[in-house]
Amino acid sequence: MATTSEFRNGLVMQIDGELWSIVEFQHVKPGKGGAFVRTRIKNVKTGRVLDKTFRSGDKVDDVRLEKRPYQFLYRDGSDFHFMNSATFEQITVPDEVIGSGADFLKDNLDVEILFHGEEPLGIDLPIFVNLRITKSDPGIRGDTATGATKPATLESGATIQVPLFIEEGETVRVDTRTGEYVERVK
Repeated sequence: MATTSEFRNGLVMQIDGELWSIVEFQHVKPGKGGAFVRTRIKNVKTGRVLDKTFRSGDKVDDVRLEKRPYQFLYRDGSDFHFMNSATFEQITVPDEVIGSGADFLKDNLDVEILFHGEEPLGIDLPIFVNLRITKSDPGIRGDTATGATKPATLESGATIQVPLFIEEGETVRVDTRTGEYVERVK
């Protein structure tokens, strides 16, 4: 059990049988009446965000989540297969848990999977991944001063915008948080 005085960003609590993470909070002490804590919480599974107010001193059930290192093996339809880097145990994670991170998964990529008990809740990708471009329109020589971009398909199947000078077969670094091109990798 945690009280409102122990609230911090990232604290995970159980409310009505669902797991919620505190995105931001603010202690408010009005001139009249009792103090309270105004929070913005995010559902760990669905990603839904809502505002909730707690009276000062309220208790909530805090939950411990665990991150474990895994290596991505392959995709089989809507399921993703991972191997624990320490025990070599393999697990299958459905695409609802992976979410938008599926666009940047490639074979043998090291990730961290977030668990509540033995149930996988989410995936933490590295901030940057290097992916090869499998399909892109040919670049036009000398047309790099405008900062124009073109679509390119990556080996993972995702499509991102890259500068005009990037060619098919080259490797680029992609920011997994935003899905944007960062730089060309030699």
